[in-house]
Amino acid sequence: MSIAISTSLETSFADAVARTRQALAEQGFGVLTEIDMKATLKQKLGADMEDYLILGACNPPLAHRAVDVDRQIGLLLPCNVVVRADPDTATRVVVEAMDPQVLVQVTGEAALQQVADEVAVKLRAAIDALSATSGAPS
Repeated sequence: MSIAISTSLETSFADAVARTRQALAEQGFGVLTEIDMKATLKQKLGADMEDYLILGACNPPLAHRAVDVDRQIGLLLPCNVVVRADPDTATRVVVEAMDPQVLVQVTGEAALQQVADEVAVKLRAAIDALSATSGAPS
């Protein structure tokens, strides 16, 4: 099983980030956290890398249901969505969301299955919306 739901876009990094935020919002996700890996690694280590942004996405009703099932699930929230420049192709940006089925596998909590299924449908719809507007394969 892959840990990601993903697509590749032929667009600029800034456009991919804006479109990803919009696609997530349309599925009821807000972005709670943002980690700019490129800037952080440059500042802390002097290391260079391609554009790489981690968005911590949350759908509050679904997060609430998950936490009601297992209070420790908060350790795996919010859902990470990565927008990153493809280091091998200057015009390609990869957008990846963690597959929520990983939550069920990691915890072994069968009661999380229904919530994970619903989150997966919404994240897949967001990623598919990006693919549909770019014509890129997922």
